[in-house]
Amino acid sequence: MERVWCVASLRGSNNVALGYDEGSIIVKLGREEPAMSMDANGKIIWAKHSEIQQANLKAMGDTEIKDGERLPLAVKDMGSCEIYPQTIQHNPNGRFVVVCGDGEYIIYTAMALRNKSFGSAQEFAWAHDSSEYAIRESNSSVKIFKNFKEKKSFKPDFGAEGIYGGFLLGVRSVNGLAFYDWENTELIRRIEIQPKHIFWSDSGELVCIATEESFFILKYLSEKVATAQDTHEGVTEDGIEDAFEVLGEIQEIVKTGLWVGDCFIYTSSVNRLNYYVGGEIVTIAHLDRTMYLLGYIPKDNRLYLGDKELNIVSYSLLVSVLEYQTAVMRRDFSMADKVLPTIPKEQRTRVAHFLEKQGFKQQALAVSTDPEHRFELALQLGELKIAYQLALEAESEQKWKQLAELAINKCQFGLAQECLHHAQDYGGLLLLATASGNTSMVNKLAEGAEKDGKNNVAFMSYFLQGELDHCLELLIKTGRLPEAAFLARTYLPSQVSRVVKLW
Repeated sequence: MERVWCVASLRGSNNVALGYDEGSIIVKLGREEPAMSMDANGKIIWAKHSEIQQANLKAMGDTEIKDGERLPLAVKDMGSCEIYPQTIQHNPNGRFVVVCGDGEYIIYTAMALRNKSFGSAQEFAWAHDSSEYAIRESNSSVKIFKNFKEKKSFKPDFGAEGIYGGFLLGVRSVNGLAFYDWENTELIRRIEIQPKHIFWSDSGELVCIATEESFFILKYLSEKVATAQDTHEGVTEDGIEDAFEVLGEIQEIVKTGLWVGDCFIYTSSVNRLNYYVGGEIVTIAHLDRTMYLLGYIPKDNRLYLGDKELNIVSYSLLVSVLEYQTAVMRRDFSMADKVLPTIPKEQRTRVAHFLEKQGFKQQALAVSTDPEHRFELALQLGELKIAYQLALEAESEQKWKQLAELAINKCQFGLAQECLHHAQDYGGLLLLATASGNTSMVNKLAEGAEKDGKNNVAFMSYFLQGELDHCLELLIKTGRLPEAAFLARTYLPSQVSRVVKLW
């Protein structure tokens, strides 16, 4: 490439361009994702170069927080790290934090940054059990530690290009992803997929496997796994066939994610903050830059995110809504009914739409506060009384027509007649009156239609009753003299000369 003549960087990114005699190249320096982590109590630890710093969300007190605005956090220096941190991660209970970088790891106490353990590793992963973790020593060897002592070492069949923590130990290889039991390193299931991230729910029942193009939501069937381990039935060379059930695949790229109950919250490659529950994706916010999820604090009803400049922002997400949706997904409606009163009224229509999509329309009708949505649900469920009350409140012709159609389908002709009157649907009333043979209704309809200028319906109503004089006068009044002449010639010969003179 010969000599370098210029160097330029792209503002806001890690990309650096170098210009040479023979061309140019672009290199990426370091990691885009910042080394930061937050525990369940709102204590955030991050690395600024080799310095470890801490901020506590509790220290903000009652400061008003607006969605998407940078939080005014007081930052405390905790000391320097012996290695250059590339990743920082709390263990599940938040007592310890691991710093990884330069092919090494150091486990510190989260409060005072005291060194508890260290070693060489290409990768590190915490188990769901806070005292357990795994390291990837090389592309062929994985070690498991418990209480900072080596418990087991094994070599996965197809090597280890990456490891993932959680309820099961995930190992990525050229052949796909393999899940192992933390206790005995027994193969649970091998899946032909190349994951980028794996996120487990707190209950261990659900797992999200994110790839370069999409993400999958799987249900871990622990009871079937235990049965298969005891009986050795349904066990193949790829593990236990019924270990997982696929709940959904979504064509979206996950950057960072976490679970709250049965709701998976994530940031996408197009800078959206979403959550997935029961096959439905809800957008919480559109982000103006790349942000990384740190955690969710239920008592604050807020999500916390950070960017690579170590700015922390927050977004509101009601825990009551998430708890309700989680209870619905588990078909625990007694729990859902207990949670419902804690959901603000302005959020209930969103919850009702969720219920409707899950097929629980009756519950959705009871929960929704939007009159339009309630009316549509009442029609779908055939709830005539509720639909009638909502139509009275709305005073909409369209609603009366819809309700009339439903009433006719249910043979409620009295209600259908009232609805058609409200909708001023004279054509519909005529059809209903003639179909039911209701003479008095036809007579009233003729008078009402003529009064309101619905001449075609009025003419037909008079004609059906044999009131030909009324028909003739209506045609003359509306200037339809040729038609009046023909009517007189056919039915009223005595009126022909008068009508012809008028014509």
